[in-house]
Amino acid sequence: MSMLLPGRATMTFSVLSVVGLLLVSFASQGKCQTTAPPPPPCSINKNCDSCVPHAKCLWCFATNNCTDYPVTWLLPPASLCPLSQARWGVCWLNFEALIIALAVVAGTILISISICCCCCCCRSRNSRPDREEERFARRREEIRQRAEERKVERQSRHDEIRRKYGLMGDSDHPYSKFENE
Repeated sequence: MSMLLPGRATMTFSVLSVVGLLLVSFASQGKCQTTAPPPPPCSINKNCDSCVPHAKCLWCFATNNCTDYPVTWLLPPASLCPLSQARWGVCWLNFEALIIALAVVAGTILISISICCCCCCCRSRNSRPDREEERFARRREEIRQRAEERKVERQSRHDEIRRKYGLMGDSDHPYSKFENE
């Protein structure tokens, strides 16, 4: 029993050491955070290739300058730069072409989604008549079986009545019908 205590004490000490180390590391992480330096202004870029890789910058070929992208508007105003002359992201694609390309892609996606929805709805609608047809076929079969049972029952009652009144002929004597005449 005395040998277990030093082992427990060692284990407790190691657990407390790990917890203390984690607390110190988290506390030091909070104190050591620094703010990132502000990005350089867009106006220092002198050509399209150095301007457009920055998401906040817009290159205008009409004025040959790099300006901050006006984030308050989705599209840059015409007073800043005409859409046909404005470049953002890549130099070879102007805003007009970008708008048209995005509209075509969005339209294609919407049409594809609506076609998929219509196909799924039509497929589920087409499976319903199959179920209804199966149900009607089962119902027709049940009605036919009941009619057959009633027919057999009716035939047996008629045969019983014929036997009772002697109207039933012997099957081993085919000319018994002519003997009564």
